[in-house]
Amino acid sequence: MLSIEDAKKAAASEGISEAMAPLSVFRILLKNPPLARELGNTLNMLLFQGNQLDARLRELIIMRIGWVTGSCYEWTQHWRVCMQLDIPEEVVLACRSWENADVLTDADRAVLRATDETLDSGRISPQTWAECAKHIKNDAELLEMVVAIGNWRLFSQLLLSLEVPLEEGVEAWAPDGLPAPRAPKG
Repeated sequence: MLSIEDAKKAAASEGISEAMAPLSVFRILLKNPPLARELGNTLNMLLFQGNQLDARLRELIIMRIGWVTGSCYEWTQHWRVCMQLDIPEEVVLACRSWENADVLTDADRAVLRATDETLDSGRISPQTWAECAKHIKNDAELLEMVVAIGNWRLFSQLLLSLEVPLEEGVEAWAPDGLPAPRAPKG
């Protein structure tokens, strides 16, 4: 992993946001600056500039992927994002077992079902597409939903395979301490 100072220099040379450079994931990805740039551009679009998908739905997708795959880094980083977006804690925690949660909206359930289907089979069923289309306003937003699922699945795999650690001082997982079923042991 690059030092924070070296990561900032590499990020600047590739036009990557200075805010991303200190993150452990980018301190590792910046060992390949062009790759880090492209991944950073996708994240920037999905999170900040030009995105259309409702932020709550996007974050529920990310939290579900983080939980199902056991990606502590993904879950922990986006737990903080969810709190900044004022998504109620009980809604975020409901992503762990969403089928039985009564705090979720129909739109939440539709995108979580799409997420699970994509994780399980690599595709969204026609029934789930139809349900998502009831709650997501246009084709561009539906496309962004699929890209968001794929992007954060990719990041989950990167984070797990590269064993990306949380940043110093960041506490892992949800406040109730329940570990994900597939979280790496040790």
